[in-house]
Amino acid sequence: MTTPTTDISKVLWNDIPPQNGYGSEQQYRDHVLEQYKMYVEMADRISSRRDIANTFFLTLNGLALASAGGLIEKGHSLSQKWALIFPLLVLWLGCFFWNRLINSFRQLNGVKFYVVGELEARLPASPYRKAEWETLLKEGKDRRVYWPLTHVESKIPLIFAVAYLFAAVSLWCSG
Repeated sequence: MTTPTTDISKVLWNDIPPQNGYGSEQQYRDHVLEQYKMYVEMADRISSRRDIANTFFLTLNGLALASAGGLIEKGHSLSQKWALIFPLLVLWLGCFFWNRLINSFRQLNGVKFYVVGELEARLPASPYRKAEWETLLKEGKDRRVYWPLTHVESKIPLIFAVAYLFAAVSLWCSG
């Protein structure tokens, strides 16, 4: 995750003096902890949505490949080579938007976990930012230590797109 250029701590924290509803510092800390829990849950939900989107696109591409294989096995041939263009464009567009979706989820989660790290600055421990992300995972900068999942999953739509291109060229040249 790249660090945002804006100093988020200046806009994250509200100036809430005790007379604005907080009777004690403990009550204030309890609210910070509750916001932290809620925000971490929201980040986790984004990861779940990303998983669902990936499952959808993997299923869609799997069905396309299985359908093409079934048609070829049954002896269907293309009488017109131009009939390849439309399905190929649809599949390429699907791969393009799948890749954009993965990148969007990566950006959204990256920012969410950056804010989580800022919230941790007001808590007694920093398990995500300082312990896990910065110290143990080296911020995903060293692949021998950790290779971020989105870097791996963003290659899958590209693999499908290249496979479709090779299949189309092969079919185009064989007939």
